[in-house]
Amino acid sequence: MSQAGENASPVASVQKPPVVEFRHVGKTFDPGTPRQCVALEELDFSIEDTPGRGEFIAIVGPSGCGKSTMLNLLAGFKEVYPPSCGEILVHGRPICGPGIDRGMIFQKYSSFPQMTVLRNVCFGLEINRRKLGTDQKEIVSQARQWIERVGLGGHENKYPHQLSGGQQQRVAIARSLILKPQIILMDEPFSALDEPTRLEMQKLLVDLWQEIAATVFIVTHSLVEAVYFGDRVWVFRRNPGSIQKEFRDIPPAVPGMAPLEVQRSPQFLAMVERVAAEFRTTLDHQQVCA
Repeated sequence: MSQAGENASPVASVQKPPVVEFRHVGKTFDPGTPRQCVALEELDFSIEDTPGRGEFIAIVGPSGCGKSTMLNLLAGFKEVYPPSCGEILVHGRPICGPGIDRGMIFQKYSSFPQMTVLRNVCFGLEINRRKLGTDQKEIVSQARQWIERVGLGGHENKYPHQLSGGQQQRVAIARSLILKPQIILMDEPFSALDEPTRLEMQKLLVDLWQEIAATVFIVTHSLVEAVYFGDRVWVFRRNPGSIQKEFRDIPPAVPGMAPLEVQRSPQFLAMVERVAAEFRTTLDHQQVCA
């Protein structure tokens, strides 16, 4: 009698599907018209699940190369979704629109102006209370905890117009992360901030990311910021948009360490120059899409 059956493991290991997959995704705006523009073509990648940590993907490229289009497709926003061709999967399942498993943080501060900081941070839990099974007392408690985590304790009853730009972006981060999304999408979230505030926000984001262990995609025009954040850095080309080069041997961001200290190291600066050299090769393409 064969011993194979006796020696086989009683429980076959089950491999988790990737967190995100783009399968030959393309997006064409205004097809068949004089304004037709192929924003993305044959965008193909897979982000595996990294339990207890997640992964940070930083995306750079010339303006109009489809970086934001990719984020908006993954978010499922109706203005862009669905793709013109190909398939987008999250944990092995096609998406059909926005979902609380994906949080979006924009360049422009997106708080509701008529709501206080506390009400803004409560908002996502309140509209999903039935799905999450959370009562109002717990919603307010969680919101206050997140307000403290992003350094806004004491500002709960202020309105967005009473806050600085950095404080408004802290509200947006708290409002997104309170839902504990598995995927966080960030479209140039710190580009409007002054440099000292931007460094503060970089440190805050790294510290919070370690806590929530999410997969993060961040679009940025700062090569230094991309290398600081990224486990991977993607350089996009345009005409049409796709990944031209992926860098993976990135010096890791260290929670608790000042960003400026990391960003002044010779190893870090050498990586920025490698990414910059690749980025310069993308500037020969002239076509611009949304």
